[in-house]
Amino acid sequence: MNNKTRVGADARGLLLREYHGVLSTHSVEAPGYPFGSVVPYCLNRAGEPVILISRIAQHTRNIEANAKVSLIVTEDEKDDVQAAARLTLLANAARLGPEAADDVAARYYKFFPEAHDYHATHDFDFYGLNLVRARYIGGFGEIHWLEPSGLTLANPFAREQETPMVAHMNADHIAAMRHYCARAGIDPGAHEPAMAGVDAEGIHLRLGARIERIEFAQAVTTPGAVRAALVTLARDH
Repeated sequence: MNNKTRVGADARGLLLREYHGVLSTHSVEAPGYPFGSVVPYCLNRAGEPVILISRIAQHTRNIEANAKVSLIVTEDEKDDVQAAARLTLLANAARLGPEAADDVAARYYKFFPEAHDYHATHDFDFYGLNLVRARYIGGFGEIHWLEPSGLTLANPFAREQETPMVAHMNADHIAAMRHYCARAGIDPGAHEPAMAGVDAEGIHLRLGARIERIEFAQAVTTPGAVRAALVTLARDH
């Protein structure tokens, strides 16, 4: 792996480990000033973030007036924020049409099940953040500009493939997911792990309101390869 590829993988890993960021939009109420708000996100099939926002929210009004946004994602574990990795995404926000929104919703609600209720009762819409460029800081002195092609990795699994894999794990393999947590040093507390999603490089487990990332040893592209990777995770001590 060359340095450019490594940097892209590190930046993507941060995007996959963290599930919220600060969305900055161009303020309508105070023209010329940026407006920041905290939003949860998950990734779509193309590997780009999607957000669910209310039509009456200030940031939505801002987006409708000017679609150019940024999303900054930071590494939570570090005590020194200046030493933490961070990723700033420059993007054009676009409301998703019914077909794309339906696919995104099926995935998003696995990550954020509580969102289903307020989406159903309020005027919320899914927006995709179509990436333009990204700025990744991996720590002191490690600063890089990235193009979307060097950051994103498309999910090889369509909804029809991902959904049954997730359902099967949640129905039959809770103990295995507990083992994944123990192996990764993740304390589930009082929560039973539930799989939220699968992609080429790993899985997401939901523990109550918390989401954790478990990486595969190598990238996968087929359901059979996912099965083999999960068996390997279950056997590791």
